[in-house]
Amino acid sequence: MREIITLQCGECKNRNYTTTKNRKKHTDRLETKKFCRSCRRHTAHREVK
Repeated sequence: MREIITLQCGECKNRNYTTTKNRKKHTDRLETKKFCRSCRRHTAHREVK
């Protein structure tokens, strides 16, 4: 079952993106580089609850 997760910027801590993932297959936290509008550059975004 796919669940909705929220991605948070690692530098300014803003929650910018939402996406889905399969929690049965991927139990660790997702981390990707995405553009943060408040930082105005690409930063690491990490999954939060």
